[in-house]
Amino acid sequence: MLETKNLIKHFDGVYAINDLSVSVDPGITAIIGPNGSGKTTLVNVLSGVLAKDGGHVAFTGNLTRTFQDVRLWNQMSVLDNVLVVLTERNVFSAIFEFHSKEHLDKAEQTLKMVGLWEKRGQLAGNLSYGQRKLLEVGRALATNADVYLFDEPFAGLFPEMVKTIVGIMEDLRSQGKTLILIEHAMDLIRKLSDQVIVMDSGKLLAQGQAEEVLRRRDVIEAYLGD
Repeated sequence: MLETKNLIKHFDGVYAINDLSVSVDPGITAIIGPNGSGKTTLVNVLSGVLAKDGGHVAFTGNLTRTFQDVRLWNQMSVLDNVLVVLTERNVFSAIFEFHSKEHLDKAEQTLKMVGLWEKRGQLAGNLSYGQRKLLEVGRALATNADVYLFDEPFAGLFPEMVKTIVGIMEDLRSQGKTLILIEHAMDLIRKLSDQVIVMDSGKLLAQGQAEEVLRRRDVIEAYLGD
C-alpha cells in the first residue's frame, strides 16, 4: 500500500532521512524512535509537505494526514471546517457553496464520530486543545482516504478522547485502510500496532511486530536509553 526506496531528505547537509527503504501494508503501523530520528520529517515527505531529495515514494489510492501542531480554520465553525474538506474545493469557494444534503449528512456523521456534533456551531478557534485535535482527526476522516498519517494524535488528550481516537483507528483498520502512526506511548503502540518501524538518525533500525521489535537490545538502547 505504501513504500519508500532509498528515500533521502537533508537540511543543510544534515540527513533527516538517510537511504530509508520501508514497506507498509494495510493496517496500523507505528513509527517510533528517539527525538530527532526523522519520524515527522518522514511523514512530511510522504504527505508532500516537504520535497524529497532522493529516492522514491509510492502508495496506492489517496492520502491524508494530521499534524502535531493542529491546523484548522480558526475563524470558521466546527461544521464548516469539515464541510470545506467534503467540498474538495478551495476554502474561499467552499465558504459560499450551497452544501448538498449528502455533504451535510456526512459532516454530521463525522462530527458525531469524534464527539463534536454539539459543538458544530462554535468557532474552531474557541475549542479546547483536545477538541481541536479531535476536529482535525474528523477532517481527515471526512476525506475517506486510503492512507492516513497521524502525527502524535494522542498527545495531550484526556483518556476519553484517547478512547475515541483508538476506536476510530480500529474502525479504519477493519475497513482495510492503511494507517501510519507516530506515537510515544508504548501501551498505545502495543494495543494498536500491527507492525512497528523504528527509526534512528534517519535510518531504519528495526521493523516487525511490536512485542518482537520492542524487546530488541538495539531498539532499547536507541529509544529507551537503557
